[in-house]
Amino acid sequence: MADIHNVTEFIFLGLSSNKEVEIVCFVIFLLLYIAIVLGNLLMVVTVVTSRSLGSPMDFFLGYLSFVEICYSSTTAPKLILDLLAEKKSISVWGCITQLFFMHFFGGAEIFLLTVMAYDRYVAICKPLHYTSIMNRNVCAVLVGTAWIGGFVHSFAQILLIFPLPFCGPNIIDHYFCDLLPLLKLACSDTFLIGLLIVANAGTLSVISFVVLLASYVVILFHLRTQSAEGRHKALSTCGSHVTVVILFFGPCVFIYLRPSDTLPIDKMIAVFYTVITPLLNPLIYSLRNAEVKKTMKSLWFRTMKVDEK
Repeated sequence: MADIHNVTEFIFLGLSSNKEVEIVCFVIFLLLYIAIVLGNLLMVVTVVTSRSLGSPMDFFLGYLSFVEICYSSTTAPKLILDLLAEKKSISVWGCITQLFFMHFFGGAEIFLLTVMAYDRYVAICKPLHYTSIMNRNVCAVLVGTAWIGGFVHSFAQILLIFPLPFCGPNIIDHYFCDLLPLLKLACSDTFLIGLLIVANAGTLSVISFVVLLASYVVILFHLRTQSAEGRHKALSTCGSHVTVVILFFGPCVFIYLRPSDTLPIDKMIAVFYTVITPLLNPLIYSLRNAEVKKTMKSLWFRTMKVDEK
């Protein structure tokens, strides 16, 4: 790649060119990122240390929270630092690295959400066989598959971007390196590459979203035969997952399933799926899960007692 372009770094325009606005944004995004890390880390620690949270869904939830920390960390720290910087730059290799890890963790999250939907399907539609189907080995394989799927998805995106020549300009109207803004800077025809990117990222999002919706349609159909208490418990668990799925997939479909062009609203949409969604996920799952809330309170009280001693 270095042999076919003379650009050594890219310049981000960021969220705003107004210094006062950037200072306000710095404070807001710093607090949001701290909340993301602490909230999701609390979820991971709760799942790992609690004996009562040993179900496959809790196992997947712990991994989802870990992925959220990694996913937001690919863009948020750089965004926060750049809000105070005069020059918002990133090297070409830094840009490619950020692009790889963002799509790696994002792809892993897509597959993990699909795995969690399958878990709910088995738990509700085949309750008598749930423990035998969703045993520890199967759960470990499904999580491993999610990581591998994220890697393959991201590696395919890098293979599409890597050969492109960048001769200048080098200004990216965004706050991180993403596929569509980079395509605009390439010194060659990117029409075919753009189609392949849509086929990879957009199709992955849509197919996974359709599979998720289909699984929940089957679940809702199956719930008709259960008691009112059983329906309430199942819908409470599924409701949390459906909310997270919509929050994550909605922006992804909007960004990646359209012609390879950028819009002014893209940066605000990106803030939503790189910052807001990772922040909301632990809140959604903890507030709608009585067992998780109970375990978090117990963990908090144990920690306070240790501090008092």
